[in-house]
Amino acid sequence: MTDRYASFVQSGAGRALVKRLGLPDPPRLRRHAPGEPILPGLALLGAAAGGRLADPVGKMLAAAGLALRDPATAVPDPATGRTPESAALVYDATGITDSSGLRQLYDFFHPQARAVQPSGRVIVLGTPPAECATPREATAQRALEGLTRSVGKEFGRGITAQLVHVTRAADAGTWTSLEATLRFLLSGRSAYVSGQVIRIGAGQATAPVDWDRPLDGQVVLVTGAARGIGAALARVLARDGATVVALDVPAAGDELAGVANEIGGSAVQLDLTAADAPARLAEHLAGRHGRVDVVVHNAGITRDKTLGRMDADRWDQVVDVNLSSQERINDLLLERGLIPAGGRIVGVSSIAGIAGNRGQTNYATSKAGVIGLVESLAPALRERQISVNAVAPGFVETRLTARIPLMLREAGRRMNSLSQGGLPVDVAETIGWLAWPASGAVSGNVVRVCGQSLLGA
Repeated sequence: MTDRYASFVQSGAGRALVKRLGLPDPPRLRRHAPGEPILPGLALLGAAAGGRLADPVGKMLAAAGLALRDPATAVPDPATGRTPESAALVYDATGITDSSGLRQLYDFFHPQARAVQPSGRVIVLGTPPAECATPREATAQRALEGLTRSVGKEFGRGITAQLVHVTRAADAGTWTSLEATLRFLLSGRSAYVSGQVIRIGAGQATAPVDWDRPLDGQVVLVTGAARGIGAALARVLARDGATVVALDVPAAGDELAGVANEIGGSAVQLDLTAADAPARLAEHLAGRHGRVDVVVHNAGITRDKTLGRMDADRWDQVVDVNLSSQERINDLLLERGLIPAGGRIVGVSSIAGIAGNRGQTNYATSKAGVIGLVESLAPALRERQISVNAVAPGFVETRLTARIPLMLREAGRRMNSLSQGGLPVDVAETIGWLAWPASGAVSGNVVRVCGQSLLGA
């Protein structure tokens, strides 16, 4: 589906009209293309006094081929008053141990606020408040969320901002996953992710031989793969090196076969609500591949009605497909040991599961349940070295959202910090990052892919 308003705004006449009337100005977002550098310019790395992450992060950025700006040059030119532009600002705030130390954030970001390139990136690194040594330190670290979320709303021009909490109990997996997370957040892969808080703990994580193919050798199952986000997922994961098992209902068989053939994967036609579906799926994966490294639960349906007018079938169908089927499949695959150590489970939730939505009590319930599934499974699977996360898309341009009435559709597109809807590939790229072997220490997270939507914020 085409966002005609966004296309018009990119034209000369459109830009003039938008500026004159003060209309929403959706920027052109930088998205990932294989072979392109992570950043199109220099990154500026700063740190609060006593920060514990600046040195290792500096080495990671250098290893990733990023050029760092000399801090001495990141000051306003006395003649013009302008500060040289940076493609990214990365700030280690782990040294801030009380509220008075928050002034260091102002000192770093204030002169840079107007000197970030379009589609630039802002990343603040912090300590999880629960791990802080004192209440004052926990208070100061919690305050970082307000900064990053506000920056995401203030800077505009496609610039995104995130807070990354890094555990104090860092192990080798932590550092590998931190590098993977930085590579994702700084790149065009994270074009529609903003205002998020991402937690990196300890755990098994393996850096790829080739960061351009981070899923080489992995067997990935994608449910609901025939169209929309699922088809984009299959393409992105295959592009990144995975062998993709694409699954959908028999009624979508032709489209499913088309996707599978396009990416060199295999197609499985299966109704996930059938009583024997988990067993048939497990037998297929065991017989064909012997395992499944990544399970992506993307299949989902809507049966919208207000709760008072909803019949029981609509409720049951949505909860069964969107949530219960995930539980049944997880349980059987784990019971049979088909998800090995280093495995990944990623569920697709929704901002409706965070904020609720009128006319979607069944859908919102099921999607909130996906978040609950992630939160409850993550600690239990940690010992098995399997990570579990969820993504929560906001307004994404699909055939489903094309059916939304015009005014509601426009509201969905504009009510976020990027003033536009996302694309299926934006969700796919985010799931791809969570699926990487290098992301093993990222677990128990719910990452919104919503352009920092105002809903549920």
